[in-house]
Amino acid sequence: MELIGDVWVNWFEGEENGYNVCEFHEWRKHDFIELLDQVPLLKIETSLFLYIENDLRDLPSQLMEDVRNQSYIRKNNQREVIEYCFIATDGERHIVVDTLGYNVPIRKSRMIPRQEQLILDKAEKMETTIYELPAKEKNRVKEYHIMSPHPDWMTGLTRKERQLKQLLFMALDHLQTSGSLEEMRYWYTEWFPKQYQESKKLTFNEAWERLFNEVKIGWSKKHYDVCERMIKGQAYFEKLWELEHGTKVN
Repeated sequence: MELIGDVWVNWFEGEENGYNVCEFHEWRKHDFIELLDQVPLLKIETSLFLYIENDLRDLPSQLMEDVRNQSYIRKNNQREVIEYCFIATDGERHIVVDTLGYNVPIRKSRMIPRQEQLILDKAEKMETTIYELPAKEKNRVKEYHIMSPHPDWMTGLTRKERQLKQLLFMALDHLQTSGSLEEMRYWYTEWFPKQYQESKKLTFNEAWERLFNEVKIGWSKKHYDVCERMIKGQAYFEKLWELEHGTKVN
């Protein structure tokens, strides 16, 4: 373990998928960016790195013990301890974690390019520390679904596109749980305008499966337009749209 000074972080809180922990080039002015005075660096196995990056599950107890009270941040000219905070790398990638005192990686961040290169250079000379996962986590397979989209569904998308696509997934999930057959068929034909006659023969679940299997692929103007129309009149979704898009729903 090494101690790294002056670490800039942009915290993404409660993110269980690494694609939502944005790289430096996607950071925004209004993001919650902090300068940490000191953070310990751990070189770990790739399997554990991916577990930390892509989940919100219990961390190894020995890892928690190793990093406890090793991080500091300056506030009002005072050096304050951060109980469980660390940088993890497998020698190829990196992530900064703050558990906020819990046993799970609540807050995650990438690093600025200069510090990222520093971490990778140091990792070449470090031994990999082996940590045992909690017994209950060893054989668990992460499941992806509409509210926790598979990375393949987000590949190649910008930060804005990922956020809007997740909003579209939320609207689709709401449609699935509370929508009527007529409403389902309506949105089906919005996506497949040439299949109006076919839509009349589909059950709710058939229409849903076909629609979702198309929507989950990529991002396009059609995704954008359907998302904007689907959330219209739903205050919570409209607020999320406005926060991400910068304008109100038309």
